[in-house]
Amino acid sequence: MRTEDFSFELPPALIAQQPLARRSASRLLVLEQDAMRHLRFADLPDLLAPEDLLVVNDTQVLRARLVGQKDSGGAVEALLERVVGEREALCQVRASKPPKAGRHLMFGRERVAVEGRCGAFFRLVFPRPVAEFLQRHGQVPLPPYIDRQPDVGDETRYQTIYAATPGAVAAPTAGLHFDTEVLARLAEKGVAVANVTLHIGAGTFQPVRTDDPRDHAMHAERYTVPAATRAAIDGCRGRVVAVGTTVVRTLEAAAASGADEGETRLFILPGYRFRAVDALITNFHLPASTLLMLVSAFAGVAPVRRAYGAAVERGYRFYSYGDAMFCERSA
Repeated sequence: MRTEDFSFELPPALIAQQPLARRSASRLLVLEQDAMRHLRFADLPDLLAPEDLLVVNDTQVLRARLVGQKDSGGAVEALLERVVGEREALCQVRASKPPKAGRHLMFGRERVAVEGRCGAFFRLVFPRPVAEFLQRHGQVPLPPYIDRQPDVGDETRYQTIYAATPGAVAAPTAGLHFDTEVLARLAEKGVAVANVTLHIGAGTFQPVRTDDPRDHAMHAERYTVPAATRAAIDGCRGRVVAVGTTVVRTLEAAAASGADEGETRLFILPGYRFRAVDALITNFHLPASTLLMLVSAFAGVAPVRRAYGAAVERGYRFYSYGDAMFCERSA
């Protein structure tokens, strides 16, 4: 297995820079083992049965990007990785020269102390609770492949309509396609919906830099499977349908560890034996990314490669504001 096995050519024009006017108007590629169908996301309820259980990630994206100055006057940008205390967080920091421990960063008129480095991240101490500080000074943390500044519309569109638990740096993008109409149709059909929480960190965009993906170190992310969701999964008579790769990692991490709360560094590659998830709704991911490797493990390397080829050929929109795919577990 080589990282390059998961590469593909993507025309830059297919990288979605803006969301569609209507969430559920996005396209939906239905991947079957020997065929593909091309639908709209609004058709999703037709693919599910009353016995199925849809599991969503209810994490809420923080205004996690900060733009300011170092105490020396140079420009600085900080991106939250994860909160580690009420007023402390690990952050990526970009500046002409890395700040040293004991120095300060200025955002607005407030000072943030640099406590030190933790690997690739900096430990920052804020003058008020982190979430409150970000709400006051932060920006929507659009992914690096969206080549524009965030606007007012991103405040709501880079957020699922069921987001409830603040803590993420990136949106669980498969959930961005759901609107009230789709959820209402699912309810009418009798499809149950349950939630988990996994706070996505900036490490989700970290590329795989090793030739062998098994040598790649995953970032840690915190997850929770509520008791009601555990009961719904244990009682499910149909398929457990994960809305996004973060839900897959959450449910599989919980199944592997036996713990419904904790941190996971689970890296799912082809050959992994799935225990908890039967079907997956997901967006189209970056070449050679850990997310594409997970989807390939779930639906099969060859079928996913064919699906991505068809998506490029038919002009599907890729990445966070792009289109979606529905697939079942290959084995």
